[in-house]
Amino acid sequence: MESVQAIKQRFEIIGNDPKLNRAIEKAIQVAPTDITVLVIGESGVGKESIPKIIHSLSHRKHGKYIAVNCGAIPEGTIDSELFGHEKGSFTGATGTREGYFEVANGGTIFLDEVGELPLTTQVRLLRVLENGEFIKVGSSQVQKTNVRIVAATNVNLFDAIEKGKFREDLYYRLSTVDIMLPALRERKDDIHLLFRKFASDFAHKYKMPPLKLDDSAVQLLQKFRWSGNIRQLRNVAEQISVLETNRDITFNTLQSYLPSEGSNLPSVIKTGKSESDFSTEREILYKVLFDMKSDLNDLKKLTLELMKNGSSKVQETNPSLIQKIYGDNTDESDFDFDDQPDNARASMLPAISNAKQDHFINDSRDDKYLFAETVEEEETLKLEQKEIEMIKKSLEKNKGKRKAAADELGISERTLYRKIKQFDL
Repeated sequence: MESVQAIKQRFEIIGNDPKLNRAIEKAIQVAPTDITVLVIGESGVGKESIPKIIHSLSHRKHGKYIAVNCGAIPEGTIDSELFGHEKGSFTGATGTREGYFEVANGGTIFLDEVGELPLTTQVRLLRVLENGEFIKVGSSQVQKTNVRIVAATNVNLFDAIEKGKFREDLYYRLSTVDIMLPALRERKDDIHLLFRKFASDFAHKYKMPPLKLDDSAVQLLQKFRWSGNIRQLRNVAEQISVLETNRDITFNTLQSYLPSEGSNLPSVIKTGKSESDFSTEREILYKVLFDMKSDLNDLKKLTLELMKNGSSKVQETNPSLIQKIYGDNTDESDFDFDDQPDNARASMLPAISNAKQDHFINDSRDDKYLFAETVEEEETLKLEQKEIEMIKKSLEKNKGKRKAAADELGISERTLYRKIKQFDL
């Protein structure tokens, strides 16, 4: 069995990080078997080296090695690429084609970015992993293949499983052994070594003297996040090698080639509502509903007192309750039905929210909840009225400044624009 150092030299792997060494050790250990391996790591960390090591040290080393970038193949053609197709199976299929699993029979297939596979293709792949069988597109004949599969991904497959984008059973078939490659920022002592290797390669390629970094530039190199990992480091080394006439690189020179963290990257524009928009709207709705519940309880309480004690006694004992519900313009004659029979009292109650008289419950039983049906019909309307009222007051208070009004209401400015348009304010 070859040593880790010998494998590094053979495959030009630079670095002495313990996590990197452990990944290479695991690749050496699983290589003689036919076990399925899943390589995990961020984009640009060099995941493609692991399947090459595994294939070269396995008994399949004389068979074919095929690397497939699953994310680069269109969804409509990936089944044909992997499993082949029959003549006439779809438009443009002018002949029978062998897929990668048929071509690589007896060898190794590396499925890079396996998390990008469509769900239908995942089902086909699962069948290959379980019993080595596949069916060409447009065919009904089952074919057998004997391939070793090494997969790689830079996405969190557990999150993909929760979102229904990746099959859980396929994950456990692929990840018999996991090999994790560390990000470049976790290998700080290796960053300068890699830069020197790239600078030497480009100096030879472009026939220029190699670059030299001073101490401050080396420190900057090690502190930088390198979100693009080794691929990004290589690009920076190539840029400096080509553009700089002075081969002694200082802190300021190197900094001019490094992007501000996140500033030069494409920004993600969210087209849907943010979580904060939903939460603030929820809070407003909860407040309105609580206010409605309080008003409803007050209405029930007043109704019971009116039925039991009559209007004059209620006016004497609880005038504030009447004022709260009916406002300042309530007239005592509205409640003057002490001399009326019990059944007539309910019919003389003042109208609430223009509800019709037949919505009140007037049977012979002593029903405590006369307004249940009315409240159900008016609940939606009240909620909307409360919301309109809150928006109007906030706009008036802030003199029509919608941003200030949105901040006061606790919602986004976009949400306030939508509400203004919805209610024609």
